Amino acid sequence: MVELSRGDLHVSVWDPVATSMNFLNEVAGRYPDAISLAAGRPYDGFYSVDDVERYLRLYVGHLRAEGLTDERVRGLLLQYGRTNGQLGSLISRMLDVDHGIAVPAEAVMVTAGCQEAMVIALRALCVGPDDVLLAVEPCYVGMTGAARILGVEVVAVPEGDDGLDPRTVAEVARRVRAEGKRPRALYVVPDFANPSGASMPVPTRRRLLDVAAEHDLLVLEDDPYGLFGLDDEPRPTLKSLDTDGCVIYLGSFAKSCFPGARVGFLVADQVVVDEAGGRTLLAEEMSAVKSMLTVNTSPIAQAVIGGVLVEADCSLRAANQDKIEFYRHNLRTLLTALEDHFPRSGRDGHGVRWNAPAGGFFVVVDVPFPADEKLLEVSAERYGVLWTPMSFFYRSGGHRALRLSCSYLEPERVREGVRRLSRLVADVS
Repeated sequence: MVELSRGDLHVSVWDPVATSMNFLNEVAGRYPDAISLAAGRPYDGFYSVDDVERYLRLYVGHLRAEGLTDERVRGLLLQYGRTNGQLGSLISRMLDVDHGIAVPAEAVMVTAGCQEAMVIALRALCVGPDDVLLAVEPCYVGMTGAARILGVEVVAVPEGDDGLDPRTVAEVARRVRAEGKRPRALYVVPDFANPSGASMPVPTRRRLLDVAAEHDLLVLEDDPYGLFGLDDEPRPTLKSLDTDGCVIYLGSFAKSCFPGARVGFLVADQVVVDEAGGRTLLAEEMSAVKSMLTVNTSPIAQAVIGGVLVEADCSLRAANQDKIEFYRHNLRTLLTALEDHFPRSGRDGHGVRWNAPAGGFFVVVDVPFPADEKLLEVSAERYGVLWTPMSFFYRSGGHRALRLSCSYLEPERVREGVRRLSRLVADVS
């Protein structure tokens, strides 16, 4: 049998960042009775297998109401389809209704999950070895992993206690240019980021857009959690504030609909001019990249999501009120449980503290010891609780912090998970 040296394989095969999620899944599989405060997946109780057929029928009814024949409907659902997808009009309307983002349907590309959107955007924008991606740190491993697969250098822009500072973005961009490289794009999650939970104040969003324009940066805005704030305070997306056309918006239906459909999208309405003066939208140009990755996003999966949008009259904010309330309650439960099991009288002396996000799924807990894979194994086996080492989200750092997720569990399991975590911290400190 042929034997291959790992050193002869691409770094993305064995990169610790890319394999970290596999490690978490493997530990969870070996300790199935452990409470997982690691998983950032949506709560299962919102989903039913019967919904798939119902949404399919809703979408088919929508197509017929639009005047499409049965033959045409059959072709749309069961054949290869348009590379950029068939939901552009519905998504464009949803963006306008829910987020105040006004873009034409042609600016929307439907992708096989938001992860594919990240790969496509990076591949299209980063042309040569001197093109680099600036990314907020700590950073979602999906983006850093995509960059590693493509061979795109990632330069960290560290978050402060109050989230990303536009002045830091400007400083990093200037430094990168001084090194002879081109900072091509900036990746950021403005609302309730994974993993930090940080949110960007509206004035900061405006300043960030000014910095992007000044430094010729495209902004990759990832918005998977924007619906799930602890309150109804309007938080405008960067894309809705963008007057210079520098924001490419990355969206997902995993949290607002259901993750099994694996449908995401990107919005790229920037104008591309060719040598002859022809003008197209960036999303249309990117279709060549997508066609070589997945040909097109599953039309059947698109139809299911299309049915959700039709039923919701293209307002996922209105359609997700039950999920919004559930995740709000769970985040409050997690924060209250931390207060209960780590009382201030004891935690200050032990160096335990955490942030209080204004929404989303995640809380970061600082601890006075290394929170690494070895300790996670002990935590799962002896204490029956899982969490995510924050070091997974840094190039170098985050070794004394862990991420807790509150999305996947019933509230009482969240409380019990924190109780078990408190025993681990007490014993290790």
